[in-house]
Amino acid sequence: MTGNMADHLTLAFGLLGNVVSFMVFLAPIPTFYKVYKRKSTEGFQSAPYVVGLFSAMLWIYYALLKSNVMLLITINSVGCVIETLYICFFLFYAPKKARMESMKLIILLIVVGFGLIVVLTQFLANGVTRGVIVGWICLVFSLCVFVAPLGVLRQVIKTKSVEYMPILLSVALTLSAVMWFFYGLLLGDFNIAIPNVLGFTFGIIQMILYFVYKNKKPVIDDEKVSRCEDKVAELAEQKLPDFRDQKIIDVVNLKTLLHADIHPVFPQNAHKANHAVFEPQTFPNVPNCTIEVGA
Repeated sequence: MTGNMADHLTLAFGLLGNVVSFMVFLAPIPTFYKVYKRKSTEGFQSAPYVVGLFSAMLWIYYALLKSNVMLLITINSVGCVIETLYICFFLFYAPKKARMESMKLIILLIVVGFGLIVVLTQFLANGVTRGVIVGWICLVFSLCVFVAPLGVLRQVIKTKSVEYMPILLSVALTLSAVMWFFYGLLLGDFNIAIPNVLGFTFGIIQMILYFVYKNKKPVIDDEKVSRCEDKVAELAEQKLPDFRDQKIIDVVNLKTLLHADIHPVFPQNAHKANHAVFEPQTFPNVPNCTIEVGA
């Protein structure tokens, strides 16, 4: 009776885990809708989807080495399809540079990384040992994935803003971690249970921080503001003409003109003229001028 209850609970948590994980896989759809509207992936990266595909493939390989984790195969098969669609969509709209970087990551992680894991475990291990090795690889990789949100938590605490921490995704990831923890615990598979303890812990921390900082006034980064002000000042100096040097030159010319030595010049018929003519001494770059003085 107890065995049947445990089997039913395992099945229930496995099905719930499938449902919640499916919702998590669909979470990036709004992001790709934005990409579709912009016709560009500028501002977004492909790394989360490549890592998601690698994780799903790794868990499928682990599940194939086990005999009682069919629900792990079902959800990760769906995950492989969805993540592959995301990656193809990203590559279609990505600029050339981002596309090349994504292809390098795919080759490095999916082809080389996953290929080496499969080949080495197939040839260097056998039976139960192979499952244990792959299980440890899955455990370590899952721990690394769950540690990744620490950067987001640090940003939330520093800026006192939850702009970059969507609460619905945090709740979905926390529920997923809870379901898979109990699924692994009831199966006696600690490679499944242990990483989800960390996932559950970080999920709870994220939700606590969200409710603490959701109504807080964001902290303005003084360093970023200073950089922006310097950039604006630099652009202003480039766009506005500088008249200071021109004014200095004009003043120098005026002083030269006022202090020029003036010598009288008498025309040939000066005795008949009723006025004298004075001309300044010639200076370079100083315009000629004639001053007439009445007799």
